[in-house]
Amino acid sequence: MTTLVSSPHDWGRHRVQQVMLQVLLALTPGIAAMFWYFGWGVLINIVIATASALGAEALMLRLRERPLQPAITDFSAVVTAVLFALSVPPTLPWWMTVLGMLFAIVIVKQLYGGLGYNPFNPAMAAYVLLLISYPVAMTHWLPPSVLSKETIDLFDSLRIIFGGTPPASGWDAITMATPLDQMRNGLGQDMMISEIRESPVWGDFGAKGWEWVANWYALGGLWLLYKRVIGWRIPVAMIAGLVVIAALFSLGNPESYPHPLFHVFSGGIVLGAFFIATDPVTASTTPRGQLIYGFLIGVLVYVIRTWGGYPDGVAFAVLLMNMAAPTIDYYTRPRVFGHREDEHE
Repeated sequence: MTTLVSSPHDWGRHRVQQVMLQVLLALTPGIAAMFWYFGWGVLINIVIATASALGAEALMLRLRERPLQPAITDFSAVVTAVLFALSVPPTLPWWMTVLGMLFAIVIVKQLYGGLGYNPFNPAMAAYVLLLISYPVAMTHWLPPSVLSKETIDLFDSLRIIFGGTPPASGWDAITMATPLDQMRNGLGQDMMISEIRESPVWGDFGAKGWEWVANWYALGGLWLLYKRVIGWRIPVAMIAGLVVIAALFSLGNPESYPHPLFHVFSGGIVLGAFFIATDPVTASTTPRGQLIYGFLIGVLVYVIRTWGGYPDGVAFAVLLMNMAAPTIDYYTRPRVFGHREDEHE
């Protein structure tokens, strides 16, 4: 006797666990670059964030009386933790990292129903929570190794993160503002961009060290495109949106508005374009919608960086467009074969 089963008759190419593992693999070059330029704090943050995320996920699944498998081993919580850890300063106190992960997993993910139901990107929601609540801690970074005379080894990093104890040279010797902060502050003091860039901090496009981190994130992102884990529309449209609006202002006044490539190779735009904005749960899903979604994120990033209250607007832009994604999908639905465009189902 033959058993008939309903469609689909073929399994999808990507399972959640496989996709998340490939994302983690693609992040490896960027993690290595971050470690090279910013030291042990990067890895310590990843460990703390991952442990906190998995613990919070297990606790919430128990409280919701849901099985731990496969949710605890699909690596979605690990990806959230790693993306968050790569976005925050390497000297961030451990309890802030734990707080961010509790908010991301408990509030943003599990209370909405778990993976597939969260309307916002959990890593970016956690980042914004801490940035608004603790702006000083979230905006002071270690200078990259190519600029710093101070070396922060593993034990110094542990003392800073877990004890809040600076090295003998003090906090001022080991922390600095990000390149976006430095550019913003200089322009706020009526300095010209050519004057600001006289500092040895700057490289070809962004700041030394930071621009190479962006290159390695881009390499991982291109690998995800090659493996078809993500589509090209969102990352290309997001970078294009930022470049187009930056070019318009820069061409009009190059001494007051930085070159478009400065924006691409400074801050989190490359990480955001390939690894954050492409989150399949919170992003737009239609082909045209993805182009609009990505482009508007890029525009919002520029608007926030240039006129907003924070130097880097990737997290805010992604969260704002997460809210807009359902509406974008509604108005960009592909035409169904056999139906007129003005028909409604």
